[in-house]
Amino acid sequence: MAERTSLGRSSDGIISHTNSQRPSRLQEAARLIAGGGLGNSSEIVPDSTMRTTPADIVHAVDLYAAQFQSDKPRSLAGIALRSFILGLLLSLCAGAAAGLIYLAIPIWRAPFFLFALCLFHFLEFWTTAHANPSAAGVSSFLLTSNGSAYNIAHSCALLETTISHMLYPHAILPPWAHTLLLCFGLVLIFLGQGVRAAAILTAGPSFSHLVVHHKQTDHVLIRHGIYSILRHPSYFGFFWWGIGTQLVCGNLISLVGYAVALAWFFKARIKGEEILLVKFFGDEYVDYTKQTFIGIPGAK
Repeated sequence: MAERTSLGRSSDGIISHTNSQRPSRLQEAARLIAGGGLGNSSEIVPDSTMRTTPADIVHAVDLYAAQFQSDKPRSLAGIALRSFILGLLLSLCAGAAAGLIYLAIPIWRAPFFLFALCLFHFLEFWTTAHANPSAAGVSSFLLTSNGSAYNIAHSCALLETTISHMLYPHAILPPWAHTLLLCFGLVLIFLGQGVRAAAILTAGPSFSHLVVHHKQTDHVLIRHGIYSILRHPSYFGFFWWGIGTQLVCGNLISLVGYAVALAWFFKARIKGEEILLVKFFGDEYVDYTKQTFIGIPGAK
């Protein structure tokens, strides 16, 4: 999954922030408003150069409100529209898949795949918004942030499962083999989705879809929860989620394509991230790598 890279925090949530930062100007403005502008007589009056003025309050409020406008990255209208569309498609696809399963029509795998995609993208936003509200925005759905290759891959997978089950509606493999692959695929989907969600929620305020390139003084290494087992749990989760969807779909070409493309992508991404993490944390991260694993073929 081609997440964007930029200056920021680790997309895998490995880096955490402490709460020792100075209160923002907006927080100062909020306290001034709550106190009616009277202040607290028990407090020492700050230097006049640091005093908040009414103009500062107006400016801070305007900046805060502007980020939610329809043409901004945190547009409430954009978030609402995407949530509505994903919810609608999820419901329709779930109903279609259930109906086709009831009628024993193999093409149920196509709407199921769309259902899994809708659920993934919704949970991507929801977990980010829950763990790190300040980082949640329209791009947190990851609907268009991963580039054309991501969308092409899913489109090809949907096309393959649709055509293959229309041309060959009857099982090619023995029934027990189909059942085994189907169950294994479902397990991987739930495992992958669960691990990725756990990674985001465990990382909390430190999670972002951006990759950090510069260490801040308050960065610490997250080593608890799912991170005590996996070094890059969000990548692990997406890799096996993707493999699981193709097993459920019964796709052969897309299964191989997903496995090769995702393994290559995450191998390169993890290699680059770990170079930075060793640079940031030195022996602490080296010791951490000896106690955990990645769980993605080819990634070390």
